[in-house]
Amino acid sequence: MRSREPWRLPAGQSRAVPFLQAAVLFAALCIFARSAALVLAAFLAAPVPAAQTLLHLGQQAVESRAAESSAESAAEAASVPPEQETAAPVQTGVERYFVSLQPDEARPADAGTVTEQQFGQGSGEKYIPCGAGSIKNNPRQTAADVAAEAAQPLPFAIEKDSAAPQVLIMHTHATETYRLNQGLWYPADSTGRSTDLAVNMAAVGAEMARVLNEAGVNTLQDTTLHDYPSYTGSYGRSNATVRRYLEEYPSIKIVLDVHRDAIERDGDRIAPVAQVGEEQVAQVMLICGCDNGGNLPDYPQNLRFAAVWEAAMEGAYPGLTRPVLFDYRYYNQDLTTGSLLIEVGGHGNTLEEALAAGRLAAKGLAAALGA
Repeated sequence: MRSREPWRLPAGQSRAVPFLQAAVLFAALCIFARSAALVLAAFLAAPVPAAQTLLHLGQQAVESRAAESSAESAAEAASVPPEQETAAPVQTGVERYFVSLQPDEARPADAGTVTEQQFGQGSGEKYIPCGAGSIKNNPRQTAADVAAEAAQPLPFAIEKDSAAPQVLIMHTHATETYRLNQGLWYPADSTGRSTDLAVNMAAVGAEMARVLNEAGVNTLQDTTLHDYPSYTGSYGRSNATVRRYLEEYPSIKIVLDVHRDAIERDGDRIAPVAQVGEEQVAQVMLICGCDNGGNLPDYPQNLRFAAVWEAAMEGAYPGLTRPVLFDYRYYNQDLTTGSLLIEVGGHGNTLEEALAAGRLAAKGLAAALGA
């Protein structure tokens, strides 16, 4: 049987019928495509809920909180450098953290005790006055030499309202965290560590960065977990991170490594606290390294920076600071002439006390920088 020619219609069938069918099908496809495009556009334009995000100040990647609480994602975050772009516009928004504390009634029988203590400025030959604050001189430097350096102006100048980053906040021990219960106790199994950026040092660093950015000091924050999954080698990994930022943003003058302390006495965890106005806040302590065999040849510049910041904080908020610890430490402080480590409270403080302290410390820094 000979096949029908493709262009020839069966007997009695009009050519208009398949033409109309094709036209209807084409119209339906157009309507479907337009609807799909509108749905896709709406999805892409929809904002991410703030409760599910962490804003990394500067040009950082936005990570979901679910990923941050995952051990595998945290390990990956520690090994992969943060995403960066050449442009670094100032960002003033940051998520605020409100943590539900365990009630005092939940205290277990084997809980440890937390003791609150306000540390004074100290006195004697090892303490050099620094405005309302002081510097504890542990190295073999004469008090006269330390005092002379502390009296010098800042070794750098910050450009206010600059589009280029001026400050980097990072965390060598990002997983350090605080007391998460209301009463003066802590669970016996508490490690004082967490990969959750909402309760560890990243939360305090974010608050400090927010204050500085709002004051016109362009500040970036890196939230890499340098101490996870391995604590050993944390400073080597944070050194590499800081070097990457300095290469990408040579405008950075200040690098702040934000930690919290861990003070214990006879099994008690000590919470360094101060009353500032109506608010109880954690005390803060700056740590400035001293050259030891050529590892920090430019340490006097860092010491000047520590002295200016200490004086500004303690002058504005009496009791907020503990004496600057000037000692034979390293802490990657050879990378800039504005590199310092700051301890914001300790593992006996609550997160809210630490956030308040970070806020005041950043205000003091902004004032010291003339912002």
